[in-house]
Amino acid sequence: MTAPAPTRPTVPYGAWPSPFTPDRLVAGAAAVGEVRADGADVWWSEQRPAEGGRTQLVRRGADGSVHDLFAPVDPAVGGGRAWNARTGVLEYGGGAWSVRGGRLVFAEWSDQRLYRVDPGGEPTPITPEPTVARGLRWSEPTWLDDDWLVCVRESHEPAAVATRGEAVHELVAVPLDGSAAGDPDRVHVLVTGPDFVHSPAAGHGRLAWLQWHHPDMPWDATELVVGRVVRDPAGTPVEVAWPVQVAGGPGESVVQPGFTSAGDLVFCTDRTGWWSPWRMPAHALDGDGRDGGTWDVVGARARQEPLLAGGGVPAEIGGPLWVGGLRWWAEVDPGRFVVSVTADGADGLAVVEADGTLSSLAVEVTEVGQVVAGTGPGTALVVAASPVREPLPYRVVVGPPAAGAGEAVTVDVVALRAPRDLGVDPSWISVPRHVSFPSAGGRTAHALFYPPTNPDVAGPEGERPPLVVTIHGGPTSAARHRLDLAKQFWTSRGLAVVDVNHGGSTGYGRPYRDLLRGGWGVVDVEDAVAAARHLADAGLVDPARLAIRGGSAGGFTTLAALCFHDTFAAGTSLYGVADLSVLAQDTHKFESRYLDGLVGPWPDAADTYAERSPISHTDGFDRPLLVLHGREDAVVPPAQAEVVVAALAERGVPHAYVLFDGEQHGFRRAETLVRALEAELWFYGRVFGFTPADPVAPVPGAQGL
Repeated sequence: MTAPAPTRPTVPYGAWPSPFTPDRLVAGAAAVGEVRADGADVWWSEQRPAEGGRTQLVRRGADGSVHDLFAPVDPAVGGGRAWNARTGVLEYGGGAWSVRGGRLVFAEWSDQRLYRVDPGGEPTPITPEPTVARGLRWSEPTWLDDDWLVCVRESHEPAAVATRGEAVHELVAVPLDGSAAGDPDRVHVLVTGPDFVHSPAAGHGRLAWLQWHHPDMPWDATELVVGRVVRDPAGTPVEVAWPVQVAGGPGESVVQPGFTSAGDLVFCTDRTGWWSPWRMPAHALDGDGRDGGTWDVVGARARQEPLLAGGGVPAEIGGPLWVGGLRWWAEVDPGRFVVSVTADGADGLAVVEADGTLSSLAVEVTEVGQVVAGTGPGTALVVAASPVREPLPYRVVVGPPAAGAGEAVTVDVVALRAPRDLGVDPSWISVPRHVSFPSAGGRTAHALFYPPTNPDVAGPEGERPPLVVTIHGGPTSAARHRLDLAKQFWTSRGLAVVDVNHGGSTGYGRPYRDLLRGGWGVVDVEDAVAAARHLADAGLVDPARLAIRGGSAGGFTTLAALCFHDTFAAGTSLYGVADLSVLAQDTHKFESRYLDGLVGPWPDAADTYAERSPISHTDGFDRPLLVLHGREDAVVPPAQAEVVVAALAERGVPHAYVLFDGEQHGFRRAETLVRALEAELWFYGRVFGFTPADPVAPVPGAQGL
């Protein structure tokens, strides 16, 4: 006979002992970002909380050895510069570095200049020093050849801002020899005029790029433009001639243009309702306007074809351009591609054969952050994660095409860096399941549900756990389907978590994404409420102990849900938006017209802004709230948080407020991440009536808790 399973001790939900302490969450943490191949070497970026949140660049040699580019800096000892490969372009950064032939270029966070690092050398500036601090910012450095880069330049220089009334975005050519560091005239403007330029791609003498204009965001409408790079007799790139818009325009979002080995132009477009790769053959590009400039976007479309047979699949190959450096496809053999595919809240990998067939690859991942070409036949490099594995760089080698229909394509996957040793058994990990549920107006919304998980204890019989409803930022973004120790922090303590993909989230096609047009503060809030009620009605969580939390746009949804609905007993706003009218008038260029589509044009829609802004309805604040914010936040200035806190204090609503020095929009430093989690755990304990197993200090200055 099989022995009965041992009975686990009963402990109140929220008070479960957990190995996921805040310190353990940040110890050795390194968020892997972009990955690139350089011959036999592989490079990637790591954002490290323990190093003040800086981004380190890491090289893996052919022998498997791994080396940091930047030397460690011990604050206690002093000396040395804490190099940080991070750009401030569009405020959210991305695309801060590139490598070729052993030479690497990167944008340094402190001054935003571009630096070159030769093998065995030290960083050397290759762009001019701005006249104002961080006045020239650079991203997406793309190699034209061994001597020249083309990249995005975002100028905050007074003269540039005076011409447009805001920062100026241009594509420029930068010499690698460093001559531009002392001579700004050595930087040559190639593309100017659009409000935004992005994603330059060079190949076969051509340059492709994306551009868009206010009030559109890049997931609303972008234009894909192609032209020929013209050089002077000395080989200096001086202009892009015969530029032609070949795709995009109103109602069409294009991402990741690039050239194949045969010279075809490949890009992902959502013209079918889902981002999917299309191709413009090289021979069609030959008629690029030099014969009189009669080539227009209509004629260009006639020369294009979907990369996938049948025109595509109901899944996303592409995503929102919040940052630079994003990649969803890579050519791994001539005419053959590895792609990331998003469906039902999870990512996967697939191969697109030369005949357009799409075959899923048997790789156990649920989030793919990067897909780029590797070195060698059938080789791609990816950054990927799963519900039990944090993001890591991998080498993926795809075998030959399947011999027959239904046969699998072989694939070999090698992790290029050892995973972080979490020191816990996998039985502690709460694995989410994708749930769909009814919401207001007959809509169906989606989420990832994480049940409480602890192998050592159980909750009291007949009692249901508290629920933490998490709202992603953006709001044009999505819940991350990967091992996130911050979520395990809650589930291992006996709290359930649901990560909501409300209407407007990406990964479910353009019609779902467009649900939030004109509906921010309504659709997202209704879906958050519906998620909590759905789980409570299913008997999975305690309807009296529902909390909602979110950062940035998710913070706005949190505040609005607390203000306009009575579903939630408490909330946590992390650098959240409280006053839409202030955000419309006081934020950075990239999002300065974002609310035109989400709410309405300002000031014409001022009444709608007031109607949906929580701060205009302070009588609705009657539930405990924790507010966490960064002092240097330029996206949502701290003043927004302080208005909320003042309203809570005036109404006598229990609350706590923590303002973190040295933090911008989103927390990066280890000490901040630790204190923020501790504050939130203490807060929920006070609100929901449990005592955490690991003692945490009260939040200084908390009122009524």
